[in-house]
Amino acid sequence: MLYGRNTEQARIAALLSEARDGRDAATGSGGGRRSGALVLRGEAGIGKSALLEDAADGVPRVLRAVGIEAESEIAFAGLNQLLWPVRDRVDTLPGPQARALRAALAGSGEHPGDPGSRDRFTTGLALLTLLADLAETDGPVPGGGTTPRNGLVPVGGTTTPHTPRNGPAPGGGTTPHTPRNGPLLCLLDDAQWFDVETAEALLFAARRLAAEGVVMLFAARDEAFAGTGLPELRLDRLDRDAAERLLSTRRLPPLTRARIVRESEGNPLALLEFGSVRFPVPDGARPLPVTDRVIAAFRDQIGGLPEPTRTMLLIAAAEGRGHMPSQLAAARALGVGLDDLEEAERARLIEVTGRTIVFRHPLIRAASYHGAVAAQRLAVHQALADAADDLDCRARHLASAAMAPDEGVASELQQAAERARGLCGYATAAALYRQAAELTPVPHARAVRLRSAAELTLQAGQPDEAESLAADAEKFTADTAEHARLGRVRASVEFERGDPATAARMMVEHAEHAAPDDRAEMLRTGATYAWRSGEAPAVLRAARLLPADRTIQGLAYLVEGDVERGLPVLAALVTQARAAEPAGRLQAARLALIVGDDAAALDLTTAETAFSRGHGLIGSLPDVLRTQAQARIAAGLHGDAEHSVAEAVALARDIGLPVREGRFRAVLARIPAIEGDEARLTELMDGTPQSGLTGLLHLGLGRYDDALRHLEGAAHGPRRYSAGVMVSSADLVETAVRSGDPDRARPAFDRFRAWAHAGGQPWALAVASRCKALLDDAEEHYTQAISLHEQSTRPFERARTELLYGEWLRRARRRSDARHPLRSAVEIFERLHATPWLDRARVELRATGVPGDASVPTAPDLFDRLTPQELQVVRLAAEGTSSRDIAAQLFLSPRTVEYHLYKAYPKLGVSSRKELSRLTLEPAHS
Repeated sequence: MLYGRNTEQARIAALLSEARDGRDAATGSGGGRRSGALVLRGEAGIGKSALLEDAADGVPRVLRAVGIEAESEIAFAGLNQLLWPVRDRVDTLPGPQARALRAALAGSGEHPGDPGSRDRFTTGLALLTLLADLAETDGPVPGGGTTPRNGLVPVGGTTTPHTPRNGPAPGGGTTPHTPRNGPLLCLLDDAQWFDVETAEALLFAARRLAAEGVVMLFAARDEAFAGTGLPELRLDRLDRDAAERLLSTRRLPPLTRARIVRESEGNPLALLEFGSVRFPVPDGARPLPVTDRVIAAFRDQIGGLPEPTRTMLLIAAAEGRGHMPSQLAAARALGVGLDDLEEAERARLIEVTGRTIVFRHPLIRAASYHGAVAAQRLAVHQALADAADDLDCRARHLASAAMAPDEGVASELQQAAERARGLCGYATAAALYRQAAELTPVPHARAVRLRSAAELTLQAGQPDEAESLAADAEKFTADTAEHARLGRVRASVEFERGDPATAARMMVEHAEHAAPDDRAEMLRTGATYAWRSGEAPAVLRAARLLPADRTIQGLAYLVEGDVERGLPVLAALVTQARAAEPAGRLQAARLALIVGDDAAALDLTTAETAFSRGHGLIGSLPDVLRTQAQARIAAGLHGDAEHSVAEAVALARDIGLPVREGRFRAVLARIPAIEGDEARLTELMDGTPQSGLTGLLHLGLGRYDDALRHLEGAAHGPRRYSAGVMVSSADLVETAVRSGDPDRARPAFDRFRAWAHAGGQPWALAVASRCKALLDDAEEHYTQAISLHEQSTRPFERARTELLYGEWLRRARRRSDARHPLRSAVEIFERLHATPWLDRARVELRATGVPGDASVPTAPDLFDRLTPQELQVVRLAAEGTSSRDIAAQLFLSPRTVEYHLYKAYPKLGVSSRKELSRLTLEPAHS
């Protein structure tokens, strides 16, 4: 029975009720079966584990894992523990997910040629799919039932310990038959000690739960396992009444009970343990924090045991996993044995069952380990290293036993790091490389290992720590090439922090001193950073250092204003990439955006998105979606672009990279500039000046003086000859003409016309003709522009041309001729929600004699009725894609896919997939 935890129990009961039948436990209201996750947080001994056990009561479908401190640097150790009972279900997963999860559970890189095996988040997706499948299964989940605090899982009346990858793990047995709609409960205790790879996989799955009927409960200490992005519930200490009731189970004199209640300060473990040892703190002594006093009480108990018993406890504490074969082998080497644990068992400090020796509570382990003198700990770790049958465990114990730098031990740690790297366990590999560096006697070799740690730390998404490691490494070497590699790490850190200009300067500067094998890659990366940030000197310097690279040379030509040489070079690379293998496709899409080849940008990003989805490349997909959104905005697919960014933001959050959210959302800034939404434009720019977009906004709103000021500012800078900036030159032409000062537009027009003819894109040639028509007031240029628009994308530009031409025709008293282009402009502006432009077009249309807006038919817009994820699901379902395949492509569970269809059908007025296939779910565009 739990005391003083009614609120917490009710919160968990509500999650389970919604997962079981979709009904809130308190209100009884329903809305379809749901999933949920919750982090129980609090100090040691506060009762987190007791709440987990209470949650499992009456829930037969349970999977469990307990974080083990000794395994916190063994990649996927916790995931092995959780999934061992259901490992036979892995083969039912989609191919890339199955391969990633098999590799994680087997402890070796499998199918290294599969791109999905190189993405550290594919395992999390596999976990999500597996949990969803288990929740849907009509029958028992192996390995359920009641599990003690130490993580053991009952199997046929006995217990089997968790051991690392190469040994047995919890599982076997069955649980009573469970109805199909019963919830699946995952209990994840001591989450602060899960290895990083397990934590990432668990959190990815937890963040993307929706309608599967899965509940994930985490328990973690206050100071660790932070930034989960999940709902949290902090456990406070018990009030006096609850503490009294808990302590009433012990027969204690009233004064003793009062003393214990006071000393324990409402910590349940302290209440129970102080009740066993009576007086943990002498009268008058200055009290320690409660946790320290509990450890002190355990240490006093251990100190009263015979020396052989203390040695056995130290072996168990140092080994940490509860693996009896390893512990007994080390014990024999130190002259002790299993019999020496009898008194510790009798004192309930440990539990010895089957093939495991585990501590009743982690604080007992801490008391045993830290209460021993250093010489004893070193001897025990050496004995455990000699006894280890797992290379990673051996390396860990050798490192703990080392008293001075030792190249042999450092080498074994490096090998363990490379094994972790093979599993995409970048954080674990980085920690092992760092340990190896600390034990490396030769300074330069230490620097190399620290640099490897820094690179892996950066891959694990920890830029600040990577920079610190790189700075440490620089102190141990004078080698120029190694300093250049460290400079690459620090430049990449600056880019991740959102400062591409600094990153570009650093990358190119260090590349000049790099080894030949590193130089080309660093210069390409530096030039890319430089172009994106407008750091012209870095682009030109990279071009001088790597003259054979066509991409860098093409960018350098544009920086210098030589569009006749630069655009053809980049366009040729785009054409080449469209017919090539996936490698380099994303870079080619970015080049397509620079030269204004919208069709190529759409094709390349569509193909790259499909490739990433098909191979489970979750980590790289947000950047692909960002580029796809840019291509879609250029092509007038604003709704699709919004959806791409929404998915990119959601994925970035789910993989633990929320800092990229602002960068992704900024891509959308052109949309509110077109729509005339000044507040949203300001929000999306977030203090980053974008003169061209602000000028476009003012132009649409008729603020020509403000528009002129901003657009003239946009005409300068090293990226002025990219498509995204060049359109501002065309905007400047219209602004200058409308403000009555066309001469100010001549330089901008000359630049744009030269750029359009050098690139040859029909939309650009059409806009150039439109600008010529504005300046010369000649109809022939308008008709030429209209003709070119019919061959191209960019509906917004087409509608603007049609508006201007319609205005010209009306002024020429050709009202009947003006109606056709104005009707088309109204339709396009309405579809794009370009309100200020739409208002102008409607005014012009009414001036031709068309009454009101009734003459412009508008189709019902199904596109806007759905959420971004609903639209993605519906489109794929309409194509005949199965829910399971949709789930794999969108990184969801099949149950969540069905949930989105259930929500979408009423919005669309359909009731089946067959009816879906008859709908038009693609937005119309030019």
